[in-house]
Parts: sequence; C-alpha cells; structure tokens
Amino acid sequence: MSLNDHGWGNKPDPGGNKGGGPPDLEELWRDVNRRLSALFGRKGGPGGGGGGEPRPPFNLRQFGGGIGLLIMLVLVVWLASGFYIVEASQRGVVLTFGRYTQTTEPGLHWRMPYPIQANEIVRLSDVRVVEIGYRGSDKNRVLKEALMLTDDENIVSIQFAVQWFVKDAEAYLFNNRNPDDSVLQAAETAMREVVGKSKMDFVLYEGREQVAAQASKLMQEILDRYKTGILISRLTLQNVQPPEQVQAAFDDAVKAGQDRDRQVNEGQAYANDVIPRARGAASRLFEEASGYKSRVIANAEGDASRFKQIVVEYAKAPEVTRSRMYLDTVQQVLSSTSKIMLDAKGGNNLLYLPLDKLMQAAGAPVPPATAGTAPAAPASPVPSLSSEVPPQLDRPDASLLRSRDALRSRDRGDR
Repeated sequence: MSLNDHGWGNKPDPGGNKGGGPPDLEELWRDVNRRLSALFGRKGGPGGGGGGEPRPPFNLRQFGGGIGLLIMLVLVVWLASGFYIVEASQRGVVLTFGRYTQTTEPGLHWRMPYPIQANEIVRLSDVRVVEIGYRGSDKNRVLKEALMLTDDENIVSIQFAVQWFVKDAEAYLFNNRNPDDSVLQAAETAMREVVGKSKMDFVLYEGREQVAAQASKLMQEILDRYKTGILISRLTLQNVQPPEQVQAAFDDAVKAGQDRDRQVNEGQAYANDVIPRARGAASRLFEEASGYKSRVIANAEGDASRFKQIVVEYAKAPEVTRSRMYLDTVQQVLSSTSKIMLDAKGGNNLLYLPLDKLMQAAGAPVPPATAGTAPAAPASPVPSLSSEVPPQLDRPDASLLRSRDALRSRDRGDR
C-alpha cells in the first residue's frame, strides 16, 4: 500500500479489503521500510509486497546539489554579516585579526566578516563625567582623594568633577585599559600639583577659578603625553573647604580676619577723608603765606622805590615836598573815618556827623530831614588844626576849598 494512498474511502483495496475502514498499520510500516531500503540502494526484503523487484539506486547528484545550495546560503549570510553602520556622532574602527586597520567615517560600510575582520563603534559626542573626592553627592566623600596639602602646609578638602569626551578613537581603544581610571588619576595628580604650589587662602577664596583652569590645563597635558585620545571639556570645583576636624577653628579665624579687614577699611576710609582735608588746608595756608610774602615784598619794594623818588624830589625842593607829604598823610588818615571836621567862621572847629551815610552803611532806612532839626550835634571841641599847621601850609589847595564851601552852603540851607 502506498503512503499517498491511505486506502480510505469506497475504493476497493488490492489486498481484498473493502473500503471504508482504517488503513493497516503493518502495511504502512512495511511500505516505509521499502522506501528506506530503496533510498540506500537495497532490495526489498521478504514480505515486502514488492515481489523482490530492485529499486533505483541513491542519486548523489541530487544530494550534492542540495548541499551546495545550503553552502551558498551560509556563505551569503556570512558575507552579509560584514556590513555595519556608523552614525554621525560615532567613528568606526576596523580590526584585522585584532590589529588596527582603519577608522571609518559615518555611513554604511563593509568589512571582511568575522573572524577575519571586526569593527568597534566609538561614540565621540558622549560627554563622560568623572568625580574626584566624592561619589554621587557632596556628603558621600572619599577622603583619600579629597584631602590635599597646600604650599603653606595646610590641608584642604577639594571635591571636583571632570567632564571629558573622546577625540581620537584609535588612541582611545588601544592606549587605555580603563579610561575612567586614567582620567581620575590624571585629574587627581594635576590638582595635587596645583594645590601644592598655592596658599590655603588662595585656594579657598580668590584663586578658585585659577586653580581649576591650571589643573585642567595640566591634566590635558598629562593625558596627551600618554596618548589616551581623551579631551578634557571642563573641570568644576564642587566644594573646597578645610577638614571637618578644624572647621570650627577655621571659621573663628575667618571671622577674625573679616573683622580685621573691616577695621582696616574703616581706618582707610577715615584717612581718605581726613588726609585730603589736611592737605587742602596745608596747601591753602601755603598759598596764603606765599601770597602774603609776595605782597609784603612788593609793598616793601614799592615803598623803597617811592622813598627813593621822594628823596630825589626832596633834594630838589624840600619845602614843597614836605607840604605835599603832609597833605597826603592828612588825606589818607581822614579818608578812613566817618567824622568830618569843618573850619567855622569864628575859627572854632565844628564836628559834623553824617547820620544818613552811617544809616545807609548799617542798612537802616534814612529818616527824612526836617527844617527844624539840625543835621549834626556838636561834639567835644577838637583842637584846631590851624594851630598845628605850619605857616607855610596855612593855605589849603583848591580841592579842599571847594569841598569846604559846599559844606558851608549845605549848612546854611538846613538852618
């Protein structure tokens, strides 16, 4: 019975079985054995129902064609495994039997499949961070990394972070066993060198930015010297302070320093206020003294020159010069007083007091003069000047005569 003909249905069975029943299991087993024997080139055994007829031998050509197709399929899959894609922020490194061959740019590339060649993908734009002196937060400190010695033999605790990325894929892959450890050790070395050359106050206060910049520069030099292919992006100081054991004492010292600076600033402000004033007063006094000196010298020189000229004139006309000197002296003395002496008709001196001029000088209103009031009150008699005037000076000049006549006419009008 054939495997394709199950003997089911209404068709009569060649063995005499009526249709409609299930197939004979023994017949099915014998048919499977005959087919296996035919596959390996053997004749059917007894009871095989084949009558001992020979089967066609096994076809090696058909078997070889299937194996070739399978090998071809495997070869295509193996060659297709050599394709790889490099993104824009990545670089591909091709290795031939583990040795560097080339660096590929972004795009689709093909290499010889494994195990002949392999490729490594390196991300260049990823910014990596290494923490020195702490892990995760400032409270989780690593004192072995944070404590550093300054130039003035003080200890400070420095916690900082370093941001870096890859600039050379080949050097990054083949010259670094652990890139994070390399960056950490280089950063710690650079920071210890910079802090060791600086004072404690410089590191804690005004020099923090300079310390970070110098440490970043020195760290990059160290990594370039070892050809790590790493570029330092930024070094950030997270916390810089003295050790916890001396924090209280350090705070007291800082407060004392601040008080000292405050007092110094106050004293400097007072000095800036007083010193310019004193210098200005000294300069003013000096200028006044210089002016007084120049004035006195000029007056003395003028008096000396005038005296010399008078001496020359006096030698020419002694009487005239003496009279002129007397009149000038009397005019100079009487010009600075508000009292005027007039020579009356009877030869007595009359003291005239100009109240209107005095009130104008004092700023008070001048009362109107009346006809019944006298313009001046007599004062104590003053010795006559005529008795003191020498005979040769008894006649005054024309200006004095005119002023005397004007005063007399005014006196008569008031009366």
